[in-house]
Amino acid sequence: MKKLKYIIAISAIFVASSCDEYLENENLSEKSLESFYKSPTDINEAMAGVYNAIYTSNVHSEEQVAANLMDNMMLGGGGPDDKSAKWVDNFEDPVEDTYRDMWVQSYNGISRANAIIEKTAVADFSKYFNTPAEAEDFKKQAIGEALFMRAFFYFRLAKFFGGVPLIVKYDGDRFVARSTYTETFTQIASDLKLAIETMPATPITSIPTSRYGHANKWVAEAYMGRVFLFYTGYMTNIEKKATTDLPLLDGGTLTGTQVAAYLTDCMNNSGHKLASDFRNLWAYSYVNKSAGSNVLPWATTEGLAWVGQDGISPTFGTGNYETMFVQRFSFGDWGWTNGNIYTNRMALFNSLRGNSLAPFGEGWGWCTVNPKLYSGWDDLDPRKRGSILEVGRADQGTDGYAKDKGDHETGYFNKKYTSLQHNDGTGTNKGMFVQMYAWPNADMQLMHAQDFIYMRFADVLLMHSEITQTPDGMNAVRNRAKLGPVGYTLQAIKDERLHEFAFEALHWFDLIRWGDVDTAFNDVIQVRNSGVDANYSVKYRSETKGLVPIPETEMRLLNGVYTQNPGW
Repeated sequence: MKKLKYIIAISAIFVASSCDEYLENENLSEKSLESFYKSPTDINEAMAGVYNAIYTSNVHSEEQVAANLMDNMMLGGGGPDDKSAKWVDNFEDPVEDTYRDMWVQSYNGISRANAIIEKTAVADFSKYFNTPAEAEDFKKQAIGEALFMRAFFYFRLAKFFGGVPLIVKYDGDRFVARSTYTETFTQIASDLKLAIETMPATPITSIPTSRYGHANKWVAEAYMGRVFLFYTGYMTNIEKKATTDLPLLDGGTLTGTQVAAYLTDCMNNSGHKLASDFRNLWAYSYVNKSAGSNVLPWATTEGLAWVGQDGISPTFGTGNYETMFVQRFSFGDWGWTNGNIYTNRMALFNSLRGNSLAPFGEGWGWCTVNPKLYSGWDDLDPRKRGSILEVGRADQGTDGYAKDKGDHETGYFNKKYTSLQHNDGTGTNKGMFVQMYAWPNADMQLMHAQDFIYMRFADVLLMHSEITQTPDGMNAVRNRAKLGPVGYTLQAIKDERLHEFAFEALHWFDLIRWGDVDTAFNDVIQVRNSGVDANYSVKYRSETKGLVPIPETEMRLLNGVYTQNPGW
């Protein structure tokens, strides 16, 4: 079975006891700050606790779901009872704590990362390794990885909430006011810079690696590009305070030239590269030869082969050098506490509502695709049908689709992250991942083990082009799609990012940082709402500045320490 390495049931060790209310403090394993962090095994288990904090109980707190619902290329969808998705799509807050799980889990991860940073620095691991150099490399990787994850969580918080309280010590006071937007990004940039300087520069020479899913120097360099572009864009276009540099805690800054150098290092030395075919990145390109007619016709005729995510067997992939950083998913069980949070709920919620087909299975029908994206996308670009699932088409495996099962139905769904199922050999369609990993629970809500990709090498190339205002990286991505080269313009970058990263939870943040969000929601879209023709439109509220509300529970807990975001 697929191993979800992050899920280790000793998370109480990694939680600051001073951070009560939103941080757990029950010591389940009788280990403490004094007795733990003494061996590499301790550190690896503690790091698992950091990664565990990526997962949230409330689906609206999942970054990828929240960002796609707010994006202008996806609608609320779902059924008549799925009001929360529609409210988020219309920039309304469904309940007072819609995003509290994101807030809580981010600070859980930050607290656990703080502990690793502090305790690993003074630990002696020499007796566990053959040479002092090996022990030192382990220590550097652990500290650098924790620094990256602290930056990752603060970046997540900043993108959604703006400036947030900065707690950078394990026993730091949590009852502190929100830092400014700039102060928050100063911490993020400084953590990333130190992570880059600390972690060993080990190239990715084989797939899979024992470190698959973990951060490394190359991931930190890539995220520095993302943070730089978002901060300078947000300050310039939303705050109207033109900024070209990323501030650092030591009083210095990082310029575009310096950030581009990080990306260049990643491009030249990481070992990452583009997959040969864009469609091979997505699990639907897995050709299940035993499934017969359950496979996509063009997957076989065009020789597609999923590059995979585990590499357990060549059957599952050919080697994925493009994926750099992911949220790992596995299966679940209703008998477990939070038994569904480790399955990919984006795939569940984005899938066909009321239709169980093959190879595309049933889901809740959220985030239906704006037909404007489909109609404006060149048919010659293979990413169009590699990203958008059209219903009622035999060549897509959807000719048996029964419409009018949900709201905001447009005839288009997210193909990258969707429910997948094949004939199990008995005439019964069963989840693709359930069959691959021989998982006994085939519940359609628990079978989505597809990893969510946060960072892939294509983004490194496109960010490098945008920062340097040169076309090479952009044209490398276009060449992979069998499209001709173009000269650099910002509009060319915008178009390329839209088509390369559709539904990957990046476009919403691109709209914000480019200042395009105010004009992005002027469409009147023809939809079907449970069988009734309707016109649908969304009005973005510019007063929110692209942010969501601070959870009301946190506002009450700190009783005046926090101020609410504008517009909420």
